[in-house]
Amino acid sequence: MSLFKELKRRFVFRSVTVPFFILLILTLNLTGCASKIKINADPIQIDETHPPALIELNFDSHGDRLNGILYQADGLGPHPTVVLLHGYPGNEKNLDLAQSMRRAGYNVLFFHYRGAWGSEGTFSFTHVIEDVGSAINYLRNQADKYRIDSEKILVVGHSMGGFAALQGAAKDKQVKCVAGIAPADFGLVANIFQTNIDAANNFASGADGLTMLNNWSGSKAIDELKNNRDAFSLVGLAPKLKGKSVLLVAGDKDKAVAPAVFHTPLVEAYAAQPDIALSHTVISGDHAFSWSRIQLVETVLDWALSCEAP
Repeated sequence: MSLFKELKRRFVFRSVTVPFFILLILTLNLTGCASKIKINADPIQIDETHPPALIELNFDSHGDRLNGILYQADGLGPHPTVVLLHGYPGNEKNLDLAQSMRRAGYNVLFFHYRGAWGSEGTFSFTHVIEDVGSAINYLRNQADKYRIDSEKILVVGHSMGGFAALQGAAKDKQVKCVAGIAPADFGLVANIFQTNIDAANNFASGADGLTMLNNWSGSKAIDELKNNRDAFSLVGLAPKLKGKSVLLVAGDKDKAVAPAVFHTPLVEAYAAQPDIALSHTVISGDHAFSWSRIQLVETVLDWALSCEAP
């Protein structure tokens, strides 16, 4: 239903229709702040036949079952659907973003990669990338069941999830919208570790303590980065992202993925590729955007709404 028709339906009282010019003013005002209303307010009404829902699920990825949750949007749909990818190891899940995007009319799939947080299999960065493809294929195959518009699947990820989102989108020609929120360029990380032994040792030590990642260790992390330096480069993905809308978001006080080191080179590489529709911004925030969650949600949602528009 169009915004004008929805307004006309809501503003008819006792057979007396609100004058057209009032509807026009309301339309203009609501159009300008539509995303903020959806972010900060519960819906006035829901579709009783097809209400919003939280669906626990699992799906196959290369023979292992991955645990996930689908935040299902209100209404019959079909709805554009977001694959939301968490970082390393996944303490910050960005589920406020999932809830806000659902209120705006998107289904959102959140899941744990192989070997992470109880999902079957063993964890690795390579498996993370593969699991993104498995998630996208699952959504396409279950489109009718979950009211999914299979032609409008967006991939959004934070940190390692941003790395995985860009890698996954580069491998799928049908995905046209991808967002990296403080994306970690593991190709660049591998290069840094080659010359900065202390940084590599600290990373390995941290990996040894990640008990939520099955069969993972610091030595495995360092070896995988070393052996996949070129394949893991996000800068090198630029030619493979042709024809896509890409959003890159950085936090100005991010010490884990410093904007000057990670964000700026990525922006420069993607901006130099004329067939990428690039949006990029640096907002106030640390790596988790701890004090700028609303601004982060608004940034991602505004981009998503413009990206999925025909």
